[in-house]
Amino acid sequence: MTFFTHFYPKTLVITGLLFFVLGLPIQAQNSSQIHPWEMQEITLQASEDYENPYTEVTCWVELEGPDFKKRVYGFWDGGNTFKVRIVATKPGEWRWESGSNQPADEGLNNKSGVFTAEKWTEAEIKENPVRRGFIRATPNGHALQYADGTPYFMVGDTWLAGATWRLPFRNAETSETYEPGPGMGFEDAVVYRKNQGFNSVSMIAAFPNWDSDVNPSTYADSNGIYLRNAWEKFGYDVADGPGVDASGGDSYWGTLTAKNMRDEYGHLPFEMSKEHEDVSNFNRINPEYFQSLDNKMEYLSEQGLVPLLETVRRDVGPSWDAYFDFNETFARYVQYLVARYGAYNFIFSTIHLDWIPEDFSLTADEFNEALTYHLEKYGPMPFGQPVTVLINNSTYEQFGHADEVPWLNMHSVGNKPRDHRVADSLETIFRLEPQYPVINFEPYYTGWDHEINMPGGERPPANSDRDNYFARAQMYGSVLSGGLSGHVHGTAAYDITTTGEPEGARPHIWDAFKYESANYMRHLEAFMLSEGDDYQQLELARTDVHPHTAPDAPKDGLDGWSYMMRTPEADLAFLYFENESVLPSLHNFNPDTEYIFQWYDPITGDWKEKLSLTSDAEGTLVLPHFPGEGERSSPDWAAKIVADN
Repeated sequence: MTFFTHFYPKTLVITGLLFFVLGLPIQAQNSSQIHPWEMQEITLQASEDYENPYTEVTCWVELEGPDFKKRVYGFWDGGNTFKVRIVATKPGEWRWESGSNQPADEGLNNKSGVFTAEKWTEAEIKENPVRRGFIRATPNGHALQYADGTPYFMVGDTWLAGATWRLPFRNAETSETYEPGPGMGFEDAVVYRKNQGFNSVSMIAAFPNWDSDVNPSTYADSNGIYLRNAWEKFGYDVADGPGVDASGGDSYWGTLTAKNMRDEYGHLPFEMSKEHEDVSNFNRINPEYFQSLDNKMEYLSEQGLVPLLETVRRDVGPSWDAYFDFNETFARYVQYLVARYGAYNFIFSTIHLDWIPEDFSLTADEFNEALTYHLEKYGPMPFGQPVTVLINNSTYEQFGHADEVPWLNMHSVGNKPRDHRVADSLETIFRLEPQYPVINFEPYYTGWDHEINMPGGERPPANSDRDNYFARAQMYGSVLSGGLSGHVHGTAAYDITTTGEPEGARPHIWDAFKYESANYMRHLEAFMLSEGDDYQQLELARTDVHPHTAPDAPKDGLDGWSYMMRTPEADLAFLYFENESVLPSLHNFNPDTEYIFQWYDPITGDWKEKLSLTSDAEGTLVLPHFPGEGERSSPDWAAKIVADN
């Protein structure tokens, strides 16, 4: 009897591992090197047939290696094939043994293997930063870092429909000088954004119940259960029927159908129910759909990006809860994604909860109950990646903290509001104990004509100076209100209106990709990392900016506020001054101390000349005038203050 197991990292079949059978070593052929943090795939072939493998079979391996001993669950991948994806978290010898809830199945149980993970070279690590290890919280809980301690400052972009055919994966090289245009593919988008300095993209894994059909984008079935609150497919009217404006407006008759969210081959994420019309059967998953997503997750890893992957959008909740055992079936789907993608370097969002309307979503409490059920049944992420939620206003406000929401270990703010009020939410989370990283996942989106995206009631033209300024103000204001995890940029093309569709109320993806706001993100990262990882020690200090708001600066706007975070030793501070802000004095620095002050242009990423400032006996610093006072070359400015040692 010979128990050979195939690993499939990327497209390479490794058959050169050392296995022990009946106590004797068996050396396979063509040995291939394995490294830490590199996804390996164990394939198991069930010896029994199952009517519904997705619901009937739970399989796993017990994985053991240096400072690691955990159960890692697998997933059904069609037919009789089950896979378990693992990573070695450290160099050294690793062992695994398979098991399942079907003890009579010889193909799933008692398979085992041994392999050795060899350390990456420094040159190899420099080629791809994800080789530094999976993202996790810094020791103080306020920021993110790779497993080896290197800072990870998230520079993200929002491609919510990126998992679907709308950004097709072509398995083809793209030019490093690619410019966005019609026919844009997934690899094109990744390379373009990577060249702009992005290290993350946000995607929703699946959109059940969404399709371009004879029904409105938002509609209920004959039982009054809303099946979707989808993004509109512009230019495609459907027959008159009850609909609700996706922005939450009044009911109306006659509307647009939903955007098609299948994969590149036309696959849906679930089979459609035979009992409930237009409802997905959440007990029947379609592995072929997720095989398409595999290609994209693998490519992002190869390119060194750390995606934010979300389960589903909240509008599928009402039908899921009405026609299925929600806690059980939602937990099973969450675990399917954890098993399928948990060996990648990513941040996991358990629900896209951008809005919590009564008809088009379950409540935060209902999602919390199901996700707590998942945690209790399957345990936490085996390789420790952050777990969060893309949220309406604040995860703390919606879910609570720590024991109130045991599965969440990274907070977020976003969507509502998209103005100064988000700073208060961020500061509240920053002060919580225990401390979790926090980030703004849905800030101001350039080019989006929507009532929730109008600071101070203003709607500037797409890609105008004012439009791009609002995005920039949210970048710096969010980070310097405690969002030290980084920032996620967005445009009106989050839905990815693509080739063959009129743009309607949201632009084509290739047009929005060229908005100037994206270029500011690399400057934000350069600013925050200009003193290495010292930014991770910053604490809130906005109240030591006098005044930190200009007279009549609107709380629901993005003008006139000033921000500051500073280290406990008061030897480093980062500041940001919005358009129309007042030049302030700064308080509670070290008394009678010399500091180096430097202005930073957030539009160009250029530093101005260094200036020497000395605090007075009470630790007050008086700032020089804004650059180009009277003819400000930038409507907003950032600055850095460093003790002159």
